[in-house]
Amino acid sequence: MWAASGPQTGCQPVSPNGPIGPPAPCKPSNPVGPGGEAVSDSYYFVHQAMRGNSSITVRVTSLTGRRSPPGGGLAPGTDPEQNFTSGIQPWAKAGILVTASTRQGSPYAALMATGGHGVRMQYNYTGDTPGLPGTVSAASPRWLRLVRAGDTLTGYDSADGTHWARVGTVSLAGLPATVQAGPFVTSPPWIQPQNSGLTVAIATFDHVSIPGAAQGTGWHGASIGANAQAASSLPGMFHAADGTFTVTGSGDIAPAGPGPANIGEPADDGFAGAFAGLIVVIVMGAMFITAEYRRGLIRTTLAAAPARGRVLAAKAMVIGGVTFVAGVIGAAPVIPAGTRLLHSHGNYVFPMSALTEVRLVAGTAALLAITAVVALTVVAYFFSVPLAVLPAGAADWLLRVTPAAGFAIQQYVPAYPQVNNVYTPQHGYFPLAPWAGFGVLCLWAAAALCLATVLLRRRDA
Repeated sequence: MWAASGPQTGCQPVSPNGPIGPPAPCKPSNPVGPGGEAVSDSYYFVHQAMRGNSSITVRVTSLTGRRSPPGGGLAPGTDPEQNFTSGIQPWAKAGILVTASTRQGSPYAALMATGGHGVRMQYNYTGDTPGLPGTVSAASPRWLRLVRAGDTLTGYDSADGTHWARVGTVSLAGLPATVQAGPFVTSPPWIQPQNSGLTVAIATFDHVSIPGAAQGTGWHGASIGANAQAASSLPGMFHAADGTFTVTGSGDIAPAGPGPANIGEPADDGFAGAFAGLIVVIVMGAMFITAEYRRGLIRTTLAAAPARGRVLAAKAMVIGGVTFVAGVIGAAPVIPAGTRLLHSHGNYVFPMSALTEVRLVAGTAALLAITAVVALTVVAYFFSVPLAVLPAGAADWLLRVTPAAGFAIQQYVPAYPQVNNVYTPQHGYFPLAPWAGFGVLCLWAAAALCLATVLLRRRDA
């Protein structure tokens, strides 16, 4: 399954008090991270220049949150306190960030307290390293420090500001001599299988310091990505008084993927035809394997090749090879042609490498070829797709242990544990890694051939 978004009309800027200005349709887009992956990059950043080898230190004393009703929309002029309910998103983030620039998709390293996952050091959108556990409060603050040495950034955390522990070290290739550094706050949408809504995080910082910088001066606040990704974030704000910063932010700094709250939700499945193709392949495979029996020619076949097991294996190789070649021919044009079609209609398509594209085409063809000898795949997949009658846990189990696990070969957008999302086949995700799922299908095919061979030998005995 390859993922794309539908047309977007939700780029109208909004505030906690409602939409800002008239409706403004827009072309959907995602920033692209340093590794070429699609990313979410919207947050509130209080920053100033940090030159050369230096460090930034902060204490986080409070992190609270609010969430919107389903859909995230607010009527103009309504009181946000009546629309938002209290509650912190577990992946809400408040901490310090060092970035090459404030342009979306720029290389960065951040050390943060989260709403429910303790201290984390995250970098370049996909990296994630845990630090101190627990939540933030006035009685249990978190001290955070990022130290720069060349292209290397090292994160430290502390519960008391005296005893420090290293969280992690990352290298950001090509980091400029002058970077932007400071406190930031963001809070991703809350997500359920059928709907989602916006969240807002509010954090309090003090003891903010960058050696060599004038204390309490030179800070600038910016809502990064608030307009470009308005469907998943709200503009933020900050207030500074007596060395204390109160910062409000919304959005996320993380990899982007298909899901209910993302512009990459798959409104079109470029390989949806593979499922229909499986039905055709299974019918043709069954007819090919049983041709001699249906036509009364089995004795002629056995006279030429007495070992039924060899005949069965030869037929499996023939039907598998023919199906693989046909699958490659059918699947190869899907990605380039489908991508152009989607772009022409204003849709966003998540990027993929050339190697991943080859894996999708060859994997889909192999899926069809292996399934030619395993008739259970369609039944198993039917009960595991989103509209199935089984609960999510049972569907997940089916996609791990039945031949339907082979559909994982079509997944190309990774699932990240640090990203709040609904990871289901409906959104292009499978519980097993692509080759692991395909391996399960191969085991089923091998078992089916072995069982058929044993039964034929017993019949001949």
